[in-house]
Amino acid sequence: MPTHPQPANRRPKTSFGHLPEGHRDRLPPQAQALASLVRTLTDVCAAHGYERVAPPLIEYEASLASGSSRERLRFTDPVSQMTLALRSDITGQVGRIAVTRLAGQARPLRLMYAGQVARVRGDQLSPERERTQAGAELIGSDSAGAAAEVLAVAVEALTATGLAGLSVDLTMPTLVADLAAAGWALGTASLAQVRAWLDGKDVGALRSAGAAQFVPLIAAAGPVQAALAALKLLDLPDAVLARLDAIAMLAGGLASGQADISVTLDPTERHGFEYQTWLGFSLFGAGLMAEVGRGGAYMVAHADGRQEAAIGFSLYVDGLVDLGLGQEARPRVLLPLGTMAAVGTSLREQGWITVAGLESGTTAAALNCSHVWANGAVAAA
Repeated sequence: MPTHPQPANRRPKTSFGHLPEGHRDRLPPQAQALASLVRTLTDVCAAHGYERVAPPLIEYEASLASGSSRERLRFTDPVSQMTLALRSDITGQVGRIAVTRLAGQARPLRLMYAGQVARVRGDQLSPERERTQAGAELIGSDSAGAAAEVLAVAVEALTATGLAGLSVDLTMPTLVADLAAAGWALGTASLAQVRAWLDGKDVGALRSAGAAQFVPLIAAAGPVQAALAALKLLDLPDAVLARLDAIAMLAGGLASGQADISVTLDPTERHGFEYQTWLGFSLFGAGLMAEVGRGGAYMVAHADGRQEAAIGFSLYVDGLVDLGLGQEARPRVLLPLGTMAAVGTSLREQGWITVAGLESGTTAAALNCSHVWANGAVAAA
C-alpha cells in the first residue's frame, strides 16, 4: 500500500489540559493573590482621583492605537468581516475612550484600568504571552506637575503591594530628534542611524559620520543627578534645558518621598518608548528580572486630527504574584455538617473564611482549614 508523506506544516498534536506556549492557569492561592494585587493597585489610583474604565478585550484593529502591530493576535470578525485584534496594551484604549465617550469631560481627565492583554510572542525576560496590566492615565496635560503626580502614584501603588528595592529609570525619547531639529549636526547620517548608534553606544560610527556632537550623550547616563549635571554642560536649546529642570524636580520629589528609591537617567534610551514624547520611565523592583511597569508622556489623537497631551503608566501584575506578594493570610474554619447558618454568618463578620462540611466526618485538613468549629467555639485544627 502506498504511503503518503505528511504535510510539512502539520500541526503538532495536543492533549487535553495543555495550554498554548506563554499561557498558564493561575491556581490557589496565586489567583487570589493576583486579584488582591489588582485591588491594591487600583485602590491607590482611586484614592488620587482616578476613575476606572473597562474597555473590551477585542477591538477593530484600526482602533488599537498603542502597542506594536507585530504584537497583536488578529482574526477576521465573522459578523463584520473586518479585522479584529486582541489588545496587547490598554493605554491606547483609554485614550480612545477619552477622545470619544469622554470628549466633553473637563481636563485633565484621570482614568485607571486593569485587565488582561495578549501578545503574539514573549521575550527572554518576559516569556508570557498573556499578562495582567493595571495602570492610570492623565489625559489633557503632560506638564512637569502632571508627570510628578503620575510617577508618585505609580511608586505609591507598587510600594503598597510590598515590593522592595524600587528603582525608576528615566529617559527622554524625543531628545535626539529635538537636538537634530535645533541644529546639532547629523553629518552624513540619518536621524535613524544616529539613534541606532546611540542605542549601541557606537562612538566610532558617530564620529566617522560627522555626528560627534551626539557622543557626549552616551556618557551622560547613570544616577540622575550626575547625568543631569553632564547634560547641562552641553550646548542645549532652552526647551531641552526646561525638560532637564522638570526631570530634576521629578527626581527630587521621588527621593524625598521614598528614602530607598533609586533614580537613574539614560537620555537616549528609546527601546519600547517609540510613542512617548519628552519623558519616559521604567519601574523595577528587587527580585524581578524584567520591569514591573513603564510609562511616560504621549499624545492622543482626536478624530479631527487634533493632538492632546497625556501621561500615564502601566504596571504588570504577574511578576508581583511570582514574588509571593498579595497573598492574604485569612484563617479558614471548618463548619462541620449540621452547623447552624447563623454561626457561619457571625464568623464571616469577624473576618473568618468559613468552609462548610458537606459530609459527616470531614476533616479540617482535607478542606485546607486551620481551625474547626467545635463545642460552640473556634478551635485550632
